[in-house]
Amino acid sequence: MPEKSRPSTRKPGGGNVASQTTPATAGTVDEVAAAPRRSPGPRVKPRNGLDRYFEVTARRSSIGREVRGGLTTFFTMAYIVVLNPIILSAADITGATLPFASVAAVTALVAGVLTIAMGIIGRYPLALAAGLGINAIVAVFAATKLTWPEIMGLIVLEGLLITLLVLTGFRRAVFTAIPAQLKTAIAVGIGFFLTIIGLADAGIIRPGNPLISFGDNGVLAGWPMLTFVVGLLVTSVLVVRKVRGALLIGIVATTLFAIVVEAIAGVGPRIGADGTVADAHGWALQVPTWPGQVFDVPDLSLIGHFSLFGGFSRIGVVAAILIVFSIMIADFFDTVGTITAVGAEGDLLDDDRNLPRSQPVLLVDSLAAAAGGAASVSSNTTYIESAAGVGDGARTGLASVVTGMLFLIATFFTPLVQIVPSEAAAPVLVIVGAMMISQIRDLEWDDMSLVIPAFLTIALMPFTYSITNGIGAGVVSFVLLRVASGRPRDVHPLMWIVAAVFVVYFALDPIQQLL
Repeated sequence: MPEKSRPSTRKPGGGNVASQTTPATAGTVDEVAAAPRRSPGPRVKPRNGLDRYFEVTARRSSIGREVRGGLTTFFTMAYIVVLNPIILSAADITGATLPFASVAAVTALVAGVLTIAMGIIGRYPLALAAGLGINAIVAVFAATKLTWPEIMGLIVLEGLLITLLVLTGFRRAVFTAIPAQLKTAIAVGIGFFLTIIGLADAGIIRPGNPLISFGDNGVLAGWPMLTFVVGLLVTSVLVVRKVRGALLIGIVATTLFAIVVEAIAGVGPRIGADGTVADAHGWALQVPTWPGQVFDVPDLSLIGHFSLFGGFSRIGVVAAILIVFSIMIADFFDTVGTITAVGAEGDLLDDDRNLPRSQPVLLVDSLAAAAGGAASVSSNTTYIESAAGVGDGARTGLASVVTGMLFLIATFFTPLVQIVPSEAAAPVLVIVGAMMISQIRDLEWDDMSLVIPAFLTIALMPFTYSITNGIGAGVVSFVLLRVASGRPRDVHPLMWIVAAVFVVYFALDPIQQLL
């Protein structure tokens, strides 16, 4: 990875000049003039209209790198086509049982359309799909008195509210107001978060006693774990040797190894059809076997099954508003963290650690939440796995167009997507995590009022499995400690509002009990 220049506009207090002295607003001169940090050099003319539109040459990329990066991103997040219907179909939904095949097809369709929209409109290598963090919240609410259309109606409302915040410039302003120290900590924290996801997907770490155990009862056993280890070593060698497409080659090679292993050993799945553990040494999610049926006509019957205000009449206005609020906060700040981390990994941020021309990106992401609810497959959001494509060379929205097209194809070939086991994609997540945590060098370590918020941000993301929790802990502690150290002027006015919102977010359960 190219060495990234250290931000030069920080104040001694750790915030950046722009975010502490000028109110952050959307669409202002700073957004137009800001540009990603690039080494000075002669301007190279675009080769064609496609190059000019996506700024491929301007961002020191090539069509081949963008295609390769788009493929890598798809293969690292294709699991959502299988995992999303597993989560939603297993949820205790009042008055409905979601059809697995329909959820899988619509999940792929919505992800494809929105990712292409992000590539064309946002012009950054960011892919979108149903958000797993949001789905965890949705699965909880599914066990309440709400029907599935009523839950999806609340998701649509949440997406429309965030879209309103984008159009008014508030979301962009919050993004800009977060100090550079926290933005760097967010990128580092997400690096550890990706590593935890990769290790958990491979079964290297599992819930247990103590809190996280190593392998199966302290032992690395089973063919799937060996597949992960082989994939990690092979991909690491390719990356160190600077082989073009190292991450994509690693995924393909590991998948082929997994197919051979399954054909010889007949490992089978870790979780049986009844939802219980069938074999602790089995494949975590997809079993790498060639499906009997490759092509399947997609069932799109779920689209449009939502009730916009049905939840309000069933559980009351206050309870419904609290649900919308909790989902909106998770959606809002997950995206802030993801955009910051992916932009930093691709060296696409400006000197204030902001993503230039981010308004279209935020708009597409906000509309994605509403679109996911309207399609009945839950809120869609920008995926941190986009960093895998960036790590493999993607720098523009052209990579997202490639990823989106693959998702559209997967709509008709959902059985084929299941060939790639999570153990084959997990090594890439771990390696990308290693790439991202290198940004820890940009943190300031001589001021504990900056160190503690950064540390809490980094630590809570992987340990609570939530980007939002990490950002919230960092924001609240940053505001508190700047005040305690006698430097309240270092706090951007919007940071006070964001900190207050996070206090409410963390205290949501006691508030609900009082009401």
